[in-house]
Amino acid sequence: ERIEFYYTPKHASWLNMAEIEINIMETECLNRRIASADILISEIKQLTTAKNKQKKKIKWGFTKRDAYKKLSHHFVP
Repeated sequence: ERIEFYYTPKHASWLNMAEIEINIMETECLNRRIASADILISEIKQLTTAKNKQKKKIKWGFTKRDAYKKLSHHFVP
């Protein structure tokens, strides 16, 4: 009944992480026809459990030094 709007930055690391996870999910279990919602939910839970056990992290290539080089002209000395 009520809509709430939240500001979400377009270029945030959480958004990149979400896109990576959605891509993995699509590749691993959504790239085929699935017969029912129950099967879909089960497969997503299995994928999520397996991924969480791996405890992999995303290593960002953009460092503080890179950020300073790219963005320092925006800062007032």
